[in-house]
Amino acid sequence: MSQKISTGWYFFLFTLVGASSGLIYTVFVGDGEPLVASLGFSGIAFAATFALISWLGDAFKRAGLKGKDISKPDRRELPETMGVVCAVVYLMCMIAFMPFPFYEYIVASTSGGGNREITVDQEVETGRLLHRFPHNKLGEYLSAILSLQSMVILGVADDLFDVRWRHKLFLPAIAVIPMLMVYYVDFGVTNVVVPTFLEPYFGTLLDLSWGYYLYMAAIAIFCPNSINILAGVNGIEVTQSIVIACFIAINDILYISVKGHPATNSHLFSLYFLLPFISVSLALWWHNWYPAKVFVGDTYCYFAGMIFAVVGILGHFSKTLLLLFIPQIFNFIYSSPQLFRLIPCPRHRLPRFRVQTGLMEVSRAEFPQPPKWYVDLALTTLERVGLVQVWRSSDGVITECSNLTILNLWIVWFGPMREDKVAMGVLALQCVCGVVGLLIRHKAALLVFPSDNLKVGF
Repeated sequence: MSQKISTGWYFFLFTLVGASSGLIYTVFVGDGEPLVASLGFSGIAFAATFALISWLGDAFKRAGLKGKDISKPDRRELPETMGVVCAVVYLMCMIAFMPFPFYEYIVASTSGGGNREITVDQEVETGRLLHRFPHNKLGEYLSAILSLQSMVILGVADDLFDVRWRHKLFLPAIAVIPMLMVYYVDFGVTNVVVPTFLEPYFGTLLDLSWGYYLYMAAIAIFCPNSINILAGVNGIEVTQSIVIACFIAINDILYISVKGHPATNSHLFSLYFLLPFISVSLALWWHNWYPAKVFVGDTYCYFAGMIFAVVGILGHFSKTLLLLFIPQIFNFIYSSPQLFRLIPCPRHRLPRFRVQTGLMEVSRAEFPQPPKWYVDLALTTLERVGLVQVWRSSDGVITECSNLTILNLWIVWFGPMREDKVAMGVLALQCVCGVVGLLIRHKAALLVFPSDNLKVGF
């Protein structure tokens, strides 16, 4: 059934919409900061997403978009693919916001956009070319929206037709093409800064040429799929995305707070995309946290991951982005033996719910026949260092092992626990890794790079 919204929530949502509309109006008539307008649109996006998710549950279930929560005693049936509501509201918000960051330059500075030659370019010592005239950012903005729309469509297709992993793995590479084309035409920098100890061999800058575009495509493939792989318990997909987005926003604010920093526009661009995303994700989180009332679906995972790819690539901080994906990188590497079928990979690898105790236990991968010697050696080694749990027959042959995901590993380390405790533990790890990632970027990086670009153009 669709969820009812209490009177208190109606009052809060109406108040939020009113206050947010006031922020937008003050920017519109007073020529204020577009970032304030972004906050206003984010508030409206939260209210719209919260209400629509509450109202559309029955409609989604009638359309066949539903699934059973197999980690609950009653295996309740819940609306699925609610991430598409977030994505649609987000895209509408970003389209409505478009005039605010570009109006002054398209209309006021260029007489209606016809005098586009008036631009100011700035060379930074690393070779990065930052266009100070935001008209160039309009192309990036539109390409980002097009890539996100494409990713949402592909995500919905996956939810509807349950596309196999080997087929959907490269779907983000298709969605990111518009963004890479605009990057090539509008920016085109493929140089990377070389660590100090390698400068005698490669110089200060290394031009990766087309390899840099392959790297960006790999980022676009990794981010959505890594969110999708680290899933299976209530709230985990949404909350890890919110945590990552908040740490990226903190990094953006660090740059914006430095007066006159050459990367200010890039990080403002990132914030414009992140603030509404955090808002719609918070609305979805309220409905998806334990005990879940809705499922997010693969659409949300692809949508969230592509948001991060967009801001990382067009904001020119893809290396920093990867530092905030440390748990996802570990989970992907840890899962790869099953993803590439070296170890049996069941359809669902989420931790197993035991009705008798109400706790989550490790789920297992069964070996129909004795594993090959190198698989046996690898599992035995991982068992000795506490990274996997193995079950053997009476003659010592491996018959089962715990599924290779962080969620199962958390239970291997700390024992059976309630579903929300599993999610909170992994998300605490995500927060710690986020702090470590920023410290590495702005402190430890000084060990291998001459300076931190938070202070100078790096």
